[in-house]
Amino acid sequence: MTTNVLILCTHNSARSILAEAMLNHLARLGGHDVRAYSAGSAPSGQVNPAALTVLAAAGVAIDGLSSKSWDSFTGPQAPAMQIVITVCANAAGETCPVWPGAPVQLHWGYPDPSRVIGDADRRAAFDLTRQALGYRLQQLLGLPLADMSTEALRAALLAIGRS
Repeated sequence: MTTNVLILCTHNSARSILAEAMLNHLARLGGHDVRAYSAGSAPSGQVNPAALTVLAAAGVAIDGLSSKSWDSFTGPQAPAMQIVITVCANAAGETCPVWPGAPVQLHWGYPDPSRVIGDADRRAAFDLTRQALGYRLQQLLGLPLADMSTEALRAALLAIGRS
């Protein structure tokens, strides 16, 4: 059974997009049955171009990435999520919808790379965020997801978030 992971950030234009693309990329490379999605409470409607630039430069597919509302993942037609991760403090502090299936929910915070001033510094911030997300997502993929209880999964993901 596919493990579906939803990554949330308020505007769904940078950090959550980086995480979605990286998790799908790493899962595909490792042969893991994991599918990532991303969304936001107030989507900007467009993906930050710097996110697309650093993903493409790292050899990560960018086709199909889009900024979308988390409402897309609450209806009966939405894929059932096993894990929901917020990656920005604003999204973590918001009242999230009730996700069908009661997925494990947690927060892995990252500074917003789009707030960095200067093109070269901003691109470096985006790439560092991509790498930091990739590090944690690799650890997530190393877990025996299909065999873990909800409590064990929550504990393991919280521990990854502290690393």
